[in-house]
Amino acid sequence: MKKIPIISIEAAARKVKDGDTILCGGFGMTGNPVHLMHELATTSTKNLTYIGNNVGEPNLGGGRLLLNGQIKKMIGSFFTSNPDAVKAAQSGDVEYELLPQGTLGEAIRAGGMGIGGFFTPTSAGTLLAEGREIRHLNGVDQVFIPSIRGNIAFIRAWKADTAGNLIYRLTEQNFNPAMATAADVVIAEVEEIVEVGELDPNQIHTQACFVDYLVIAKLEEKNLGSSASIKGSLKKDDNDSRMTIAKRALKEIKKGYVVNLGIGIPTLIADLIKSEDGIILHTENGMLGVGPKPKDGSGAMHNPVNAGKIPVTPLPGASYFDSATSFGMIRGGHIHLAVMGALQVDNHGNLANYAVPGKSLLGVGGAMDLASGANKLIITMNHTNKDGSSKIVNQCTLPLTALKAVDMIITDLAVFVIESDQLILKELMSGCTIEQVRVQTEASFHENLTN
Repeated sequence: MKKIPIISIEAAARKVKDGDTILCGGFGMTGNPVHLMHELATTSTKNLTYIGNNVGEPNLGGGRLLLNGQIKKMIGSFFTSNPDAVKAAQSGDVEYELLPQGTLGEAIRAGGMGIGGFFTPTSAGTLLAEGREIRHLNGVDQVFIPSIRGNIAFIRAWKADTAGNLIYRLTEQNFNPAMATAADVVIAEVEEIVEVGELDPNQIHTQACFVDYLVIAKLEEKNLGSSASIKGSLKKDDNDSRMTIAKRALKEIKKGYVVNLGIGIPTLIADLIKSEDGIILHTENGMLGVGPKPKDGSGAMHNPVNAGKIPVTPLPGASYFDSATSFGMIRGGHIHLAVMGALQVDNHGNLANYAVPGKSLLGVGGAMDLASGANKLIITMNHTNKDGSSKIVNQCTLPLTALKAVDMIITDLAVFVIESDQLILKELMSGCTIEQVRVQTEASFHENLTN
């Protein structure tokens, strides 16, 4: 078995050259090669194309490169988590390309596997598909995405052996395994290096043939940014209408369902689920069997994190996996139900939930993949905006997330279903009248009340 070079973090950073394309693992700061990125930030290397889910956090990870002006272009799915990335994009100081999270992961995986590109239904009919080749395959429009490779990949693993085999911990896999296959030079920072033979071959996630160099770097809580602790995420939601919506959505989730919950009102559903309900929660950053937040307030040093980068606990039978596998679950129809928020839904089931006019499109995340890939999509939201305008409209005017994807809408006033391209009012929430719904709903709808 080969013996891989173990180099200093300074030597690793010097391997990045001006103009390189660099792949950076991590989801937020979880599984992020923060030490390698910070060392790179001490160099004069510039004009980098940075590829990652997000560009670190303010002054952390890739965020430090951004502040130094070392990044020429960023390619990712959720720049919104770093205000400095948003500012750089909006000012035009840094070029950017936004990809749905699952598309990003699959493009990197394809690059590592020697595949030139692929077609996906994700983003079809949206602004992110503009300028790309579209084909009608398997009954739906699909968008061509070219594969992604880099000159250098900086990744983070938990353990390595001296041959370069890697094991990841908890939800720290995310984009790291795919990135380990998709660059000319792969450098892994790891917590510990052991001798060949000490790692169980059954447990190895990334094989030695993919890795070129190892760097030892110990993780500290300060490296984990917003995932270092659960902080304010333990606060209860005291908004009765939001909780009423969440409780009604829970009735749609059957025992044994695999479910993905979006941010906002959908996250409240997790607090309502009991162990006897037999519901399996999926989070797109790489976990099946998501449990409650840690009672002791501990963070990602000891716990997995969910898609909101909030520390959680695993239920018995939980499993961890990488981002490419996670979105394969979504696109492959293995997620029974997704519950998401929305800015607008129209009476054909078109969804807009990630961008508003006049603001840069900087944070699509996994929404497009989930909207087009889940077997059933429920939208939970307030019926109107703060100015009283309806969120249920005849035609979406905001940038679309997915076409004809929504199956049910649950608001503080009513429950609608979309069947045969028609919006149908099925239920009124307690205390609400049919007249109230008519006045506050822009979209035309049919009435078939069951209560």
